[in-house]
Amino acid sequence: MRTTRTAIAVTAAAAALLTAAGTAAADTTPTPSAAATSAGKAPTGDGARALCKRLPTVDARIDRALARLNGPAAERGSIARLQQRISHADAKGDTAVSTFLKDRLTFRQSLVPTLTKRSTDLDAVRGWCGTQHFPAKDKAKGAAENGAKNTAKGSGK
Repeated sequence: MRTTRTAIAVTAAAAALLTAAGTAAADTTPTPSAAATSAGKAPTGDGARALCKRLPTVDARIDRALARLNGPAAERGSIARLQQRISHADAKGDTAVSTFLKDRLTFRQSLVPTLTKRSTDLDAVRGWCGTQHFPAKDKAKGAAENGAKNTAKGSGK
């Protein structure tokens, strides 16, 4: 009798393992991926229209950043101000602060040619947008809309 119970228990365990293995094998069947199902659909655009629309805003941000970097020593964020801070740290003998500020200065100085190149590239994009008849947002209209949005956000509405 004991062997019968053992045989039944072993058979039940084997059946359970085979059933679990069967469902695990069923779970590994390949399903169509999201990329495969959407591969048939072409993107509706490459974002060119939106870029042309935001062109004045992007241009203003680049110009503002360049003006700040090239500003006088009295302007926060300018290269001249950072150089002045380095000279003050050197005069005090704060070598750790001076080293830290020199690293920041190197980075800020590298931003100037990068932003200048972006501004030049943006001029080329502006010309392209004109040939594609993608109108850029008016600066006055965009500023008024942004001011209205900021006012609405600030007033808690």
